[in-house]
Amino acid sequence: MFEHSAASANSVWRPRVTVATVVAAEGRFLLVEENIRGALVLNQPAGHLERNESLPDAALRETLEETGWTVELTDFIGVYRWNTPDTSAEYLRFTFAARPVVHDLRRQLDEGIVRALWLTRDEVAAQSERHRNPMVLGNIDDWQRGRHYPLSIVQSLLA
Repeated sequence: MFEHSAASANSVWRPRVTVATVVAAEGRFLLVEENIRGALVLNQPAGHLERNESLPDAALRETLEETGWTVELTDFIGVYRWNTPDTSAEYLRFTFAARPVVHDLRRQLDEGIVRALWLTRDEVAAQSERHRNPMVLGNIDDWQRGRHYPLSIVQSLLA
């Protein structure tokens, strides 16, 4: 009845789990400009969850590695599922809101990151053709609409 075969194990959906951080200050949002296959795209500080890492810790780490900013998480915005246009990959993104704390100007940014920049929502929207994915503007808009959930909603039961 509960037969488990190699074929069924290989067909289990396993999305790429990522985190992103919407960092807002003085009407602007912290974004990264990154080189993806020769194109300069815009994204929130974002990246993959690592083994034995909590989602909030991953968001803090990725923000620091990609922007040089230490931030304080303030809220959880939401969970987003996205397929690449060619359907070669599916992502499950956990997005947090944060406030900037301190910037390390000397910190070397992750490979592929060209620079961190602060843009208004309208400046982000005006460059939609450069967004790494549709979640870039969507996450900002959700934050501005008041999607602010307590951080305690995200639990990590790591051994």
